[in-house]
Amino acid sequence: MDTPQFYTLKGYARGKGDVLTAAMEDYLEMICRLSGKGKDPVRIRALSRQLHVKPSSASKMVSNLREKGLIEAEKYGEIRLTPAGEALGEYLLYRHALLHRFFCYLNQTEDELEQVEKIEHFVEEKTVRSIQAFLDGLEGVQKE
Repeated sequence: MDTPQFYTLKGYARGKGDVLTAAMEDYLEMICRLSGKGKDPVRIRALSRQLHVKPSSASKMVSNLREKGLIEAEKYGEIRLTPAGEALGEYLLYRHALLHRFFCYLNQTEDELEQVEKIEHFVEEKTVRSIQAFLDGLEGVQKE
């Protein structure tokens, strides 16, 4: 039997190649949320307010997301999702909502926002889909 290969969190991230950072995901998720899933433009001020960051920090992250082809934005202008940004943003919203539902179910609470915000970036899509199937299965059992 092979010995498992353990890494630090940074080591695991390094092995994934060109992925978004947790902060990039948070910004993209919020842009998607504020834009009504890509329908309306978003402004830096609204983005910075919602994420409780300085407008200068939001501007820098918007620039990073533009470089990755996920948004279109002019300096001091409106932020719009590209098709790739919209697709990824919708997945991020889905993942967030699903994990929130799952943790509320596990902990018998109404609000697990902080916990979801802390871990959502580390849950792979396969696990997200498995949680969805698990919750769907529970709902089927409860209906019977």
